[in-house]
Amino acid sequence: MKAVVAGAGAWGTAFSYLLAGRGHDVTLACRDAEHARAIAETGRNPRYLPEADLAGVDATTLDDPALAAADLHVVAVPSRAFGEVVRALPGAAPVLSLAKGLDPATGERLSQLVARRSVAVLSGPNFAEEIAAGLPAAAVIASENEALTLELQQAINSMAFRVYANDDPTGVELCAAAKNVIALAAGGVDGLGLGDNAKAGLIARGLAEMARLGEACGARPETFSGLAGMGDLIVTCWSRHGRNRRAGELIAQGSSPDDAAAQIGTVEGLTTAPVLRDLSHRLGIELPITEGVCMVLDGTDLNELAARLMGREPTRE
Repeated sequence: MKAVVAGAGAWGTAFSYLLAGRGHDVTLACRDAEHARAIAETGRNPRYLPEADLAGVDATTLDDPALAAADLHVVAVPSRAFGEVVRALPGAAPVLSLAKGLDPATGERLSQLVARRSVAVLSGPNFAEEIAAGLPAAAVIASENEALTLELQQAINSMAFRVYANDDPTGVELCAAAKNVIALAAGGVDGLGLGDNAKAGLIARGLAEMARLGEACGARPETFSGLAGMGDLIVTCWSRHGRNRRAGELIAQGSSPDDAAAQIGTVEGLTTAPVLRDLSHRLGIELPITEGVCMVLDGTDLNELAARLMGREPTRE
């Protein structure tokens, strides 16, 4: 398969490594020519995961007309850039989205921004650093096009990266977006030193919050207990690699959201939280952790928020 990976950040780099390892013809599409040239000449990405071996991976820029010849366009960019990148990609190849967020401008799932093409989404507990190191991982691919799902499953699955088919793209995308917001809150628990009991409780209630959102949007309940839901939520909330968890920790320790993002890089939860809150208001459902995260991002003291969440009226699980 001739695959273009649009987005030369950590996840795009790791996924290019993954596809090349399966024998596919891979081109990594970068924003600027200097970055592309460095990758093509050295077989390494000097800006992200330089330890990843990209021998055999070509590199070019996102505006290269030759990208139209691809059999697959893999999009690994931040949610805020997803729509622009998809619209700019030439040709009519199917799109595989690796992005984890919602469109900030419209509140839509990112796959809904893909027009006149087949689209699938991939998600799961997949930190780029571990993928690039060849450590074992698993993910789901979901699409409304079953043939595309199965084709991509066969093309990507390997001994190091196990891929499951899923027919609930709505649920998979909502999990991918919502778990980052919960991870900000989990990082806040770490930053305040509230302990593992509190963190585990928050993650469990966060999963319930995610499932409530999914039910309101017509997603399948089992998706939220699977790799895209519980699996990705756990690793994002607990791992040292978790950008959203780390951002929440820094904010709890006194950094502003902007300062945290400046230290870490892209933090999807900071973009997604207000979009998710507004979606919940339109749907008429309660997302108390998401609401709380938004309050903290707007300036509410985190200790005050923790007290408010613990002081909510007791209810049934």
